[in-house]
Amino acid sequence: MSARALSAARPFGTRALPYAFILPPITYLGLFMFWPLARQMWMSLTNAKLATPNEGDFVGLANYARLIETPAFYASLKATILYASCAVVLGVALGVVSAFAINRPFRGRAVIRAVLLFGWAVPNVAAALIWLWMFNERSGVLNQILTGIGLSRLRWLTSIDWALPSILLVTIWQVAPFVMLVVLAALQSVPEEVREAARVDGADPLNVFRAVTWPHILPAVQLASLLVAVWSIRRFDIIYLLTGGGPLGSTSTLVVRIRQTAFEAHELGMASAYGAVGLLLALLIAAIHQTVDRRRTRWMADR
Repeated sequence: MSARALSAARPFGTRALPYAFILPPITYLGLFMFWPLARQMWMSLTNAKLATPNEGDFVGLANYARLIETPAFYASLKATILYASCAVVLGVALGVVSAFAINRPFRGRAVIRAVLLFGWAVPNVAAALIWLWMFNERSGVLNQILTGIGLSRLRWLTSIDWALPSILLVTIWQVAPFVMLVVLAALQSVPEEVREAARVDGADPLNVFRAVTWPHILPAVQLASLLVAVWSIRRFDIIYLLTGGGPLGSTSTLVVRIRQTAFEAHELGMASAYGAVGLLLALLIAAIHQTVDRRRTRWMADR
C-alpha cells in the first residue's frame, strides 16, 4: 500500500493532530508578530499621525523619499551600524576569551562565573540606573577613579566623543556573559579524545585549537554574533535611559529615532519608515550570516 493510501486510511483525528499542535504558535505569531509587522509596513506608506493613527492617507514611498533627503536619517544609520558592529566585535571577543578562561576547572570558578554573569542577569532598567550613577560627572565612581590617579574628569554621557563609547561599554558588559555561556557550552562539548589524538600526532596547543577546537565552536560563535547584532540594532532601553539619543543626536540609533519621530514629532508614518529600514538592516545581517554559514558548511564537507 502506498504512503498516500496509508495516510488516507488513518482516522481524521490522527491526521489532524500535528496541525493542532502547531496551530497555537502559528496563531500567536500571526497575532503578535506578523500582523503588527504588516500593519507597520502599511503605515510606512501613509501620513498617519499619532493623534489619528487609523486615518492616514496613502502617500506611497513619500516617507522613504523624505528619509533619503534627511541628514538625521544618515546620522542614525551611521550610529546604528557603528554601535552594532562594535558591540559584536568587542562583545563576542570578550565573551569568547571569558569562555576559554573559565573552561578549565580551578579554585573559585563558580564564584567567578557568577560574577561574570551578573551583567546578563541584571534587568536593563536597573543596569541603566547603576551605570548612570557610575557615569555621574561629579560623584560617579569612574570619575573618582580618574581623579584618584591624577587624570581629569570625563563627561561620559554628555560629550559627543564619549557618549557612544560609554553606551558600548554598558552593552558589552551585558552581552559578553551571554556569548560566554554559548561558547562555554560549545567548548565543553568538544570531544576530548579528538584533542588527545591531535596531541598524540604531534600537534602543539595552537594547532589543536586551530584544527579541533575552533571548527567545533565556530557555529556557536557565529550564532552568538548574529543574535548580538540583531539585539544591538533593536536596543532601545539602555540607550534611551542613558542619553536619550544625545548629545546632539550622536547616540540616536534607528530605534531611538523611531521613538522621537512617533512621540515627539507625532509622525507615525515616518516612524514606521524608520522601523522598516531597521528591519531591512536586520534581515541583511541574517542573510550575511546564512551565506557565511552555508559556505562554512560546504568547506567543512570538502575537507
